[in-house]
This record gives sequence, C-alpha cells and structure tokens, in this order.
Amino acid sequence: MPSINEETRMSDRKNTPSLPARRRTLFTLAALGAGLSGGLAGRIAQAADAPKTLRIGYQKYGNFVVLKARGSLDKRLAAQGISVQWLEFPAGPQLLEGLNAGAVDIGTVGETPPIFAQAAGVDFVYIGHEPPAPRAEAIVVPKDSKLQSVAELRGKKVALNRGSNVHFLLVEALRKSNLAWSDIQPVYLAPADARAAFVQGSIDAWAIWDPYLAAAEKQASARQLTDASGLVRNVQYYLATRKIATAQPQLVHTVLEELDQVDRWARDNVPAVAAQLSPLVGLDTDILEIALRRTSYGVQPIEPATLAYQQQIADTFTGLKLIPKKLDVTEARWNVA
Repeated sequence: MPSINEETRMSDRKNTPSLPARRRTLFTLAALGAGLSGGLAGRIAQAADAPKTLRIGYQKYGNFVVLKARGSLDKRLAAQGISVQWLEFPAGPQLLEGLNAGAVDIGTVGETPPIFAQAAGVDFVYIGHEPPAPRAEAIVVPKDSKLQSVAELRGKKVALNRGSNVHFLLVEALRKSNLAWSDIQPVYLAPADARAAFVQGSIDAWAIWDPYLAAAEKQASARQLTDASGLVRNVQYYLATRKIATAQPQLVHTVLEELDQVDRWARDNVPAVAAQLSPLVGLDTDILEIALRRTSYGVQPIEPATLAYQQQIADTFTGLKLIPKKLDVTEARWNVA
C-alpha cells in the first residue's frame, strides 16, 4: 500500500453550500468596516496591494486538503488576479517554521504549535478555528503491550512531535494520572518516524492524531490508552501572518468563508470525501471514514474564551519550562476580526 506521505491531489467542487448569514456576519463585519473606514480610496489601496500569490500551508489531512481538492478558493481568487500556492508540511510546528520564514501566508495547526511559535517570536495572528475534536488524537500502545493505563507510563519512552497538538494532550494525561513530565522519556519524532519506531518496538507508546491515529489502529493494531476526551479540546486553528491579516482582511475573510463552505460539505459527505482521499493518500476508505467522523467541522471566529484556553496552554508549558517566558496570547489576536 502506498505511503501516507504520497502527494494529495483531488478535484471535485460540486454542491458547495453557502455560508450561514450569522457566521458570515461574524467574520465579515469588522473586515468590511475596516475597508469602508477609509472610503473608496482605502478599498482601492487594499486591492492594489493584494498579493499576486496567496501561499497556504496545510498538512496531509484536514479541511485545507478538501478545500484544495475542490478548487473553489483557487477559482474565486483567480477572478481577482490572485493564484493560490499550496504548501504541504508534516505537522504544525514545521508549518509555523515556514510561516516564520516568510514562505506561508495562512495555515492550519493544532492548539499547541501556536504557543511554541509565539514563544519563538513568530509574528502571526489567530483568524479562526474549528470546534473541538477530542476523539481525533490519542496515546496508543502496541496491541500486545502490558501497559493498560497512562499511569503505567512512568519511565517509558513515549513518542510525540514536539510542540504539536498531542504535546498538550500528553502533559494533561500525565497530570491526571499523577505523573510529571520528568517521569517519562519523551522521544521527539515526526509522525512518519514515530510510526516506524512504534512498529519496530523501539518506543513504548505514541501520542498521535488522525489520520495517523486511525491508520495505526487499523494497520498496526495500535490500542488506545486514552484519547483527549475530558483532558484537552484538540482545537484546530487557522493562522495568518500579521502582515497579510492587517493589510488584506477581506482576503483572509474569503479564505475563511470558503473553508466553512467546504467544511459543511465534507461533514455531510463523509463517504464521498473518504473515497476521493483513499487512492491519493494510500489509506483505505474505512480508515479515512473513522478519521473523518472523529474530526470537527464549521469555522468559528476567535473569541475571548478561545484565547483564554490558549492562555491556559501557554501557562502550562511555561510552568514546565518548555517555553522560556510567560506569554500573553491576546497579543496574537487578529484585531480586525
């Protein structure tokens, strides 16, 4: 069977529903206000300054993959003279490195990568997020492992992608089991390397997210010790460079609107999405359907409660001395949103 790391290409853009009026208002009111505040001259200036290419960072799996496949954003922006460059990354931390290097304008990551990125001085803003999906990440062990609970991970080697969404899951799972971070041996590996280590038996457990999680369960008989339910929310965020979010709020709004439309189509057409993805990502449709049904759908605006949750994550990693200083997450809020 082909690797999950094969290049993903899909095309099908039929039956995309329209964005509900209330959600459209939430995302567009401030952006449109910003455009109108400067009158006609301001709108003309914003259009003149629009980039010729919008660079979107995405991961192997997620809502950007479906949006890329359907082509609706590409077509909409092409009418404005803007092309879309799609850039794939193995995980959120690597994607944010691309954003910091000036190679990405907008991207999607889990709840932990923005914390590490802000601590490293990456200049980004939160522009939207998906609802929580706690069942879409878990800590797994081999099927014949003697480990039956997180509490038994003391002294064990646990693989994870450093600074990814599962980093916070592992911290909170250990805390709930009265274990400290220092009680385990963290092994920082990207998903593909972690999968190999898991199959070879060189690690004891693996903290991972879908679709890698679903693939490990089906193909390698991985067994869950716990998912994120009752521990963390596992929220997917959409981020943008502060520069493009400030200078081009309407362009950012366009991306969010198209994301929300394709989200709702995917939610109601899971078998069709799985069938499209299967030959392209090297995973059977039953694996993809598991992952698709554990994810969440519907772009939501960034609100104070959202940032308060991110602040909790930041404070947790500060307390563990995994980031060097206390952060103010509100500094990464999109003021136009």
